[in-house]
Formats: sequence, C-alpha cells, structure tokens
Amino acid sequence: MGTDREERRRVREAFLDLLAERSPGKTFCPSEVARRVFPAGEWRGRMGVVREVGHGMVEDGILVARQRGQVVAPETARGPIRYGRA
Repeated sequence: MGTDREERRRVREAFLDLLAERSPGKTFCPSEVARRVFPAGEWRGRMGVVREVGHGMVEDGILVARQRGQVVAPETARGPIRYGRA
C-alpha cells in the first residue's frame, strides 16, 4: 500500500478534502476518510492510522473533534467522535 509516510499524507489529504466539501458547522466521521483512502476490504483495519492523523490535525488546530455536539480532546473521548472545521 506504500510507505507509512505516503499513507499518512494521503489520509491527511482526505481529511482536508472532506473538510473543504462540508459547509461550516458540519462534521464527518473518520471512517469516511478511511473509505476514501483504503480499499473496501482494508479500511476498517486502517482506522488506527486515520485516528492518529486526525488527532494530529486537532493538535495543529486544523480540525476539531466533537462528541455529541461538544468539542472534546480526541485522546480522552470515549466512543465515536466526528471531525469538523476548527
């Protein structure tokens, strides 16, 4: 599937593409990113890298993580999170 660096770059680009497609205030699930980057049979197993890249983008101030509409720190969130524009 390519190098780890290349894979992370593609995941980051998918995050940015989804962010650009969504109107302000709208969010998306990290699995949407995974399904854009990885083949149908692999995306579930690659969610770890998607989460890592997403967490990094939250730390960089590019994304915000939300759970039940509230902004959360992704590393402490329990349950599903969604990402949106910071």
